[in-house]
Amino acid sequence: MSKLYPDSHVEINGILARYYEYFLNVGTLGKYRKFIARAVSDMNIEPGDKILDLGAGGGYNASFMEKYLEEGGEIVGLDISEGGISRFRQKFGDVPNIRIENRRIDKPLPYESQFDRVFTSFVIHGLPHSARERTLENVKKALKPGGKFFILDYGNFDLAELPFYLRIPFKVAECKYAYDYLERDWQEILEDSGFTFLKNHDYFHGFARLMEVEK
Repeated sequence: MSKLYPDSHVEINGILARYYEYFLNVGTLGKYRKFIARAVSDMNIEPGDKILDLGAGGGYNASFMEKYLEEGGEIVGLDISEGGISRFRQKFGDVPNIRIENRRIDKPLPYESQFDRVFTSFVIHGLPHSARERTLENVKKALKPGGKFFILDYGNFDLAELPFYLRIPFKVAECKYAYDYLERDWQEILEDSGFTFLKNHDYFHGFARLMEVEK
């Protein structure tokens, strides 16, 4: 499948998509799993929440969010990777309140005031900024009044000041959009998009953060 944004590294398929979380867990000596568990915990998910997961992949993040839901709760994942969608459906089988749809997050979505929480993990940085802006518009439309949007992505850091074991992998793995992402004031962008900024949850000494905003 051809990429809409050839310079982006967030559209993945094949072996990398199939074993993405496995590679991350091995590369971080198991820290990636604990990191995602902590970030999801910081979302303070309520049992009846309806959650939209942007760039859901194989359902790795959804498997952590599922633990907080009870009857009435729901997760809808969005992705465009055939392999990711297939793994998501295999993982959750016939679970009626968890499903995935093949949709781009930066194209018009059919949701309006439907979700209590929207979550995305390391996707926004890999899009050109015009696509990020369209995604924010979709999120605002999809959230209920008072609903929360969580962006788990890179934090506010100076790449030159990172320790080599973080700086080198970033330079090797990341695309030009990631550098653009780091240069922008994301609190200002989110507030200009109509969200109320609530707080940052910082991880790995600021290398990663969970931004929490409200509609």
